[in-house]
Amino acid sequence: MALQIQKSFDQEENQWNIFPAGEVDIATAPAFRVALDEAFREKPGNMTLHFDDLGYMDSTGLGVIIGAYGRMKENGYRIVLSNPQENIQKLLHITSLDKIFCPDNCEK
Repeated sequence: MALQIQKSFDQEENQWNIFPAGEVDIATAPAFRVALDEAFREKPGNMTLHFDDLGYMDSTGLGVIIGAYGRMKENGYRIVLSNPQENIQKLLHITSLDKIFCPDNCEK
């Protein structure tokens, strides 16, 4: 399945809202990385990744998020995940990344 990404910047919150839909895997992770990097270069700010319509993510997707997290943290910004599907919640929980990326809204 393909990956579609919509993004918008909220001036009031100084935050990107990014809405990936489909799947993030080895084939689509490069496009996901480019979207996150371009957004941050265009306007540095916090990021919320809205995972409502993301049906699947594997370890390459986690790698993209971890890389973005590192770059953003160096600059004093944060990245959080919102509404990950159950299979993605499980991956985050197994890797303990739920504590970093969605401490308030990832179910266990």
